[in-house]
Amino acid sequence: GSGCGARAMPREIITLQVGQCGNQIGMEFWKQLCLEHGISMDGRLEDFATQGGDRKDVFFYQADDEQYIPRSLLIDLEPRVLSHVQQTLPRLFNQENIFSHPEGGGAGNNWAAGYTIGGSVQEEILEMIDREADGSESLEGFMMCHSIAGGTGSGLGSFLLERLNDHFPKKLIQTYSVFPNQSTDASDVVVQPYNSLLTLKRLTLNADAVVVLDNTALNRIATERLHVPNPSVEQINQLVSTVMAASTNTLRFPGYMNNDMIGLVSSLIPTPRLHFLMTGYTPLSFDHLGGEANPLAVRKTSVMDVMRRLLQTKNIMVSCSTRKDRGCYISILDIIQGEVDPTQVHKSLQRIRERQLCSFIPWGPASIQVALSRRSPYVKSPHRVSGLMLANHTSIRDLFARIAQQYDKLRKRDAFLDNYRKLPIFADDLSEFDESRDVLHELIEEYRASESPDYVNWGIERTPGEPDPGAFQERKAGEAAVVGQG
Repeated sequence: GSGCGARAMPREIITLQVGQCGNQIGMEFWKQLCLEHGISMDGRLEDFATQGGDRKDVFFYQADDEQYIPRSLLIDLEPRVLSHVQQTLPRLFNQENIFSHPEGGGAGNNWAAGYTIGGSVQEEILEMIDREADGSESLEGFMMCHSIAGGTGSGLGSFLLERLNDHFPKKLIQTYSVFPNQSTDASDVVVQPYNSLLTLKRLTLNADAVVVLDNTALNRIATERLHVPNPSVEQINQLVSTVMAASTNTLRFPGYMNNDMIGLVSSLIPTPRLHFLMTGYTPLSFDHLGGEANPLAVRKTSVMDVMRRLLQTKNIMVSCSTRKDRGCYISILDIIQGEVDPTQVHKSLQRIRERQLCSFIPWGPASIQVALSRRSPYVKSPHRVSGLMLANHTSIRDLFARIAQQYDKLRKRDAFLDNYRKLPIFADDLSEFDESRDVLHELIEEYRASESPDYVNWGIERTPGEPDPGAFQERKAGEAAVVGQG
């Protein structure tokens, strides 16, 4: 990959892993990054890892003794998962970057508890973040891993999103947000619609890009596509870390394009609110995960096969149909890894266009963007070509509508509200719920409006007092001030 010498300055990214789920997927992500960069699990560069042409400094920094240390903060309100991470990777992380709440009681699956504890521990956490930021030459932004359904990843995660927005108004904030299982039997937490709604408000107002990781779809892919009848949390998290590693590949193995996060984000997000991204990945297999080789695994992987499969609804890791009768694509970025001839890409794009395999919004450039990315030389892949799709598709509003519906059902009965009312943010009234519901309603409506050609004028004739879908810069400056009253 030429073109990487031009920018010597690393654009570092600080990762925040918040809560049980965030730290579990974070751990798998760092294992994968170590493999791809030839770094041992205790942070030493392997002897063979000298000619990778990779950039380790985006996600790691070097300690005085040459050890590579993740630019990552591990944050939780109860010690169990953090101690597991420390047992598994005892030497990888900077011990000063591990924050476990002294009382260790967790947030009890209550967004309001996580959010409130955020207020009491913010100084310590922000100090950790500042220390990491000061250790970067030109920090580009933050990546947060969390789940939206529980208490810590959702509540403390929401609090941190607001603070990051205030504290670093010019830095990008991207999240990998795990959405809960929607099937009623598999849901762990009765109050997950409450927690999800309150978190979605912050993901809409305080993040620049949200990669939606939908547990319902991930479980379906594991059972139907990978033929694993009862997928374990580890297996699901390996799917997630595959997606996370691939989506950061162009930052770590720079080529001509998308060498920084702003490049990735701005090509996918033409208007600031519509920033919820779906992912698709192919070919998927659990072979490399040490399981039995899968006889039904994909055999043939040409560029055309990969690009066509990425558009199939069954490979998309969000439970929303992307078929032609359901909404349209706002943008698509395919990150293709492996042995790829650019002329093959052009041919594939042409075929996809001729066959009209995907429909785009009427008001923007209707084309699939492709980034060819280099594979890590240290990881053997069974497949010649693999691909990750990051897509902005209007049917994601179906996922939001389901959460809104489940919330409305609970709220109508005033069910389970006592634990929320005990906390300061809900002590006087439940307006925080109502505001969050309005923000989600606006988001669903804007995704719907974006399917029509006159979306360009959307939001011009609005009544005062409604949230304005205004420009990115304004949001960065103004909204944090309004939201951060909790």
